[in-house]
This record gives sequence, C-alpha cells and structure tokens, in this order.
Amino acid sequence: MVLTSDLSLHEGLRRGMTLAVLLALVPLLGCEPRPKGPGGHTASLTCPRPQTFLTTQAFNVQEQEIRALRRQAFAGDFFAQIDLARRYGGSDAEARKLHDPVEAAVWYQIALSNPDGYAPVVVGAQGQRRGGRLQDCREAERLGAYNGLEHLLGRMSSEERQDVRDRVIYVLSTQGAPGFRTLARLHDVGFGPFGDPLDNSPIDPRDLKGRRPPASATLFTRNDVDVYLFNYLAAQSGDVAGFVMLKDFERSSSGRAALGTDAQAKAKRWTPPFEFYPPQAPESGVPLSDESLRAGEAEALALARVDELPFIHVGHALAFLRVTDKPALTKASLSTTEVQAFQAMLGRPTTGRLSSLEEVRAIQYAAVNGQARSQLTLAVMYAEGVGVPRDYARAFHWFSQADRQGNAEAKYAMSTFFSLGMEGVADQDKASAVVYQIDAALAGFKPSAQRLRELLAQVSRAPRT
Repeated sequence: MVLTSDLSLHEGLRRGMTLAVLLALVPLLGCEPRPKGPGGHTASLTCPRPQTFLTTQAFNVQEQEIRALRRQAFAGDFFAQIDLARRYGGSDAEARKLHDPVEAAVWYQIALSNPDGYAPVVVGAQGQRRGGRLQDCREAERLGAYNGLEHLLGRMSSEERQDVRDRVIYVLSTQGAPGFRTLARLHDVGFGPFGDPLDNSPIDPRDLKGRRPPASATLFTRNDVDVYLFNYLAAQSGDVAGFVMLKDFERSSSGRAALGTDAQAKAKRWTPPFEFYPPQAPESGVPLSDESLRAGEAEALALARVDELPFIHVGHALAFLRVTDKPALTKASLSTTEVQAFQAMLGRPTTGRLSSLEEVRAIQYAAVNGQARSQLTLAVMYAEGVGVPRDYARAFHWFSQADRQGNAEAKYAMSTFFSLGMEGVADQDKASAVVYQIDAALAGFKPSAQRLRELLAQVSRAPRT
C-alpha cells in the first residue's frame, strides 16, 4: 500500500497514540455542531480539542493562543492547523482583527494535506476502518476546510495564490522528510489534490473532470519532475519511506525513471522559497511568526556554533534593520528595549534576552531585506555550518545575491565556487572563475588582487629552454 510505505514507524506510533487519546475523549466530550466557516458552509460535526486549545480570559490572550497554535501547526498538528486557518479566516468577531486570507488559505491547504486528517484511525482484521465518531468528525473537519479554502482561493489574484504556494512549500520543507513526501504527493497525479488517497478526498471526483475544476485542485501543478525532486530530497535525508516512494515512482514507468538525472541535479540546487517565514502582521499586531526550528542533530550542532561568529555581524544587521542607531560590538551592549523591539518584529516572546536563534534571524532578516554585508555573512554561515546547517546550495544563493550588489568578497567567493566546483551546485568552470577573480580585484578585494598579480606574473614569465 502506498499509504503504509509513506508513513515511517515513528510517525505511525505517534499518530496512533494521539488518535487513540482523542478517540478516548470522544465519548466524554462528544462531537458538537461546527460553526460556519469563512466559506459560509457548515459541517455537522467538529472534533473535540485538547484543553490547550480552549480559550481563557486573560490579558493579550489572542496573541498567546495564536503563538501556541503556530508552534503546534508548524510541528504538524492537524487540529491546530485547522483552528489556525479559521482564526485567520476571520470566522468570528474577535478573529476579524486577525483577518488574513492568504495565511488562512496556507493553513487550510496544509491541514488538508496532513496525513493525520485522512489516515485510518483503526484498521480491523479484515482491513475495515473503525474510526467511529472520531472518523466522522475528521471527515467533517476536512470538508469544512475544503469549503473554506475554495472560498478564499476563488477571491485571490494569481500573485496571492503564488504566495500561498510558496508559504506551503516552505512550511512543509521545514518538517524534513515527512514534509518532502507530502510535497511529492501534492504533485503526483496518483494522489488526490491534497496528496490524499483518491477515494478519500473531500473533492468529488466528478468535479475534477469538469471543465472548470475546483481552485484548490489547481493550486499545485501535477508534474513528474517535482514528484521525483521531493521524493529524492526525502530519501537524501535517510528517510526509508522516502526511498521506497522514490523507487516505486521510478519503477512505475520507464519515462519516470529517465527523469532521475535532471531531477537529482535540480535537487542539489533546490532552496526553499523563503529564508524564514515572512514576519508580516495583520491589523491585530500579532506577527506571522516562524516556528520552524527542528530539534534535529544538524540544526542543534549548527546553532551551538553561533558563538564562533563575531557579534559585530549581528550588530550590523540590527543597525540595518534600524533596531539600533549604530552596530553593537557585543551582545551585552544591546539594551533590553532594543532586544524586545527586534523580538517583536519577529513575533517572538519579548524576553529582552537575545537567543542564538534570534542572532541568526537578525542576519537572515537583514539579508532578505537587501543588506549585502549580511548576505555575504549568511553565505559563509551556510558554507561553514555555523548557526545554520551546512547547505552549499543556499551558500551559493546568498553569495550570488551579494555579488549582484557588487560585493567584492562575494565575487571572490564565487570565483572559488567555479574554480573548484561545489557539490553539484556550481559546476567547475575555470573561465568563469577567472572572470570573478578579476571583478573582485577591480572591486578592491586584496586576496583576489594578489592572486591576480601572481597569475599575470606566471603568464609574463619567460618560457623555460
């Protein structure tokens, strides 16, 4: 079964335990009528929520709830994703302050693509599903999410739909192999429009064959290259299920197997649409925070090396972002108010103490907003695995961005990439390397100027007899 191979043993156990707990809660809490969503459609049932989802009367409770929901939604919680979408959809008076159609569509799409929303709760000896009322609740939740997503996408421009796609790809890519496998299914004609089984999709199959299919069915373009790409990225992380899906995909037809070379080359150069989730804020003032940090070994080791980075680089980034008047030389020289201002920009808790992750975010934020110095710093961080896991594709991207702004050091780095060739990211190209060295020398970068003088001396040296 494709579904079975698609879920790792760890995921299966985790989801099984979660659903078992919820199933036990159903007789106690029951299912209740679901309120109208942003699409104006109603579903007969809604699944009970854990206690953490229930609102309490407290100061700034809306911001606390949104942040809690975002943490759980980024971690893959199906119900948190549904609830977050409803909040951003402005389905009640309080949530209207948070109204953000693009963000609502993002979380509806991610929830509909989440296997926890459609995987069987219990499989009997004969293969029958025995989910009972919880199974009915989840189906109602997915139907309501589908109606809400259709309502939102039907009123969006092509640019807004592209923004939805990019954000969905970013969030799923931060989940590692499970997210990449979901992205592969979203592009695969062998699955439903949400990467779900064709016989378990909230979209009527007859609607898919009509002249004008539902908007949500066309959000992701079905194509074999992207299916191979994302399965390959999952397999590269050591994920067994991703490897099985990749091999099944290759064996399905000779044409698909022939895509391997091009898709693998694309995978080595692939970077997510965003460096980090865009921290935009609706009128409520609650920013769209990025909760994507994974507790993986590579991420933890990279973050532990942040102290190797001279703090002046963080200081320059904060000054560029106008958090400080001038670059801070040390972390201790930052005031509590300045740190809190930056944390508020990111939508993070305003503790007044700058964390290692926030130091990295400062450089990323400045790089994204066009500071060449931070772009160069971020490129070196990716090349060395300091603060962020080593990633030559991202390093090359940020070296390129700084080079476009005329940064001499970035030009020199680009010459090194082309001179040596880097992990399939930049093919060895001596001619391009020399051009970049000359550009760097003309821009005043001394190491490149010295190497250029040595090269000219060798060319002008009298030939040996």
